[in-house]
Amino acid sequence: MNFTANQISELLQGEVVGDGDASISDMAKIEEAIPGTITFLANPKYEEYIYNTKATIALVNKTFVPSQSLPHSLTLIKVDDAYQCLTKLLSIYDQVYKNKSGIETPSFIDATSTLGENVYVGAFAYIGQNVKIGNNVKIYPQTFIGDNVVIGENTTIFSGVKIYNNCKIGMSCTLHSGSVIGSDGFGFAPNAENNYQKVPQIGNVIIEDYVEIGSNTTIDRATMGATIIRKGVKLDNLIQIAHNVEIGENTVIAAQTGVAGSTKLGKNMMIGGQVGIVGHLKIADGVKIAAQSGIGQNIEKPNEIVQGSPAFGIGDYKRSYVLFRSLPKLREQILDLQKKIEK
Repeated sequence: MNFTANQISELLQGEVVGDGDASISDMAKIEEAIPGTITFLANPKYEEYIYNTKATIALVNKTFVPSQSLPHSLTLIKVDDAYQCLTKLLSIYDQVYKNKSGIETPSFIDATSTLGENVYVGAFAYIGQNVKIGNNVKIYPQTFIGDNVVIGENTTIFSGVKIYNNCKIGMSCTLHSGSVIGSDGFGFAPNAENNYQKVPQIGNVIIEDYVEIGSNTTIDRATMGATIIRKGVKLDNLIQIAHNVEIGENTVIAAQTGVAGSTKLGKNMMIGGQVGIVGHLKIADGVKIAAQSGIGQNIEKPNEIVQGSPAFGIGDYKRSYVLFRSLPKLREQILDLQKKIEK
């Protein structure tokens, strides 16, 4: 799909400098752009590239003043904030790219399930019994959706996602490839023979609106009740959320983090990569946990920042780390003092 500079300028409320009929069909970084693409310049560090770019159109701030001649083939669109306008264009491009509809074959949709308007179901998808799918939902190929699942409108489910029975997905969510929603929680009870007997996991997973789940992230169903991911949560790739966990609104978690069973995370938290959180804890709202930290006890103070394994306040952690790095020198000093005392 092609767009002219005039059309883009009108959309962004910008000003065209050059050929308003210049047409593009793709986007590119300024140092890699080719004819027929639009690029942007927001960071002055990249200004050198605009004087040699092969892009057809470039978004620039209204304050931009060239220090040398620009390529004759380049049309500028001057806007208040080039980076924000780029974000808007990317969002529109993404919507156009994902705007699929219709039912591809072969796919299986049980007769008891209901689909809203403008739904897309890709080839080799499976939709079980009594599933309810809202308007504008996109279900990409090779997706499995179990019985009694509910999916809210405008949600996108990419290829290879598995959603087990009875789970509920809210509106405007995104589930990336390979994510698994509602697999059994890790529940086993030792018996007299010291074998482990499986505890049936009969609960479900509830994902509220505007949640994004990264690739190969797993969210286990509850033993009883629900594992709950609240509104606006963002989960990176390769995260494990165990049974009966609850994650508060707008909390973000980076890759390779694991949250053990029945832990309650507050809202507006930020959790770095490779964090481990043990089970049955409560973490207060707004807490920030640095990467590779280990959380083994409740954090009751809102907005606290912790680091380390086991984690503690980041200020104390930094002071302790300075001492830790100095240990070899301190040891040499102590040995030197011992020799002097002995003399």
